Amino acid sequence: MNLMDAASPMRFMDTVKADLYRYGGGVSLRSFIKHYFFTPGFTYTFWMRSCVALRRQHALFRLFYYWCRIVLHCKGTRYGISIPYNTSIGPGLYIGHYGGIVLNDGAVLGRDCNINHGVTIGVTYGGKHPGVPIVGNRAFLGPGCTVIGGISLGDDVAIGANAVVTNSVPDRGVVVGNPGKQVSSNGSMNYVVNTRFGLDP
Repeated sequence: MNLMDAASPMRFMDTVKADLYRYGGGVSLRSFIKHYFFTPGFTYTFWMRSCVALRRQHALFRLFYYWCRIVLHCKGTRYGISIPYNTSIGPGLYIGHYGGIVLNDGAVLGRDCNINHGVTIGVTYGGKHPGVPIVGNRAFLGPGCTVIGGISLGDDVAIGANAVVTNSVPDRGVVVGNPGKQVSSNGSMNYVVNTRFGLDP
């Protein structure tokens, strides 16, 4: 997702709606209030999106931007989520369970991705694949999995619980184990639901 696009007020609203839609298929005010106060993953994502939207606005909004950064830090500390606000993440992010989530700010995630507790997406500076992962659309990242290095995960990929992925995975690949190995091409469709609200791919 282009962070410049995310900075526009209309794009911000559409992105928040796409995130909210992932948590139950609704985007009403009632749904927003429910998930903001009772769904930590959505709460964190809302403030993360707010930081992106305010960062590139007029200097008049700079105070609100810093306030959002402080709120995001507090939410991250409380919920155990460390996803930098400037990480490139498409609309429709779903954080199923919070705690122990760490993403490098250079990582790229497509739209409608699922992140569970204990997920790490990190950088490597040497070895076979130096760099930061690029994750496609509708990826499911299972609890405790680790994805590291300059690799790519295709669209509709599913990573099993506690898997360690250090090599690229094609579209619809299902990976389990440590080291991670592809075991099927059934993809993530049974795990990633309530997708494609409003925004173009």
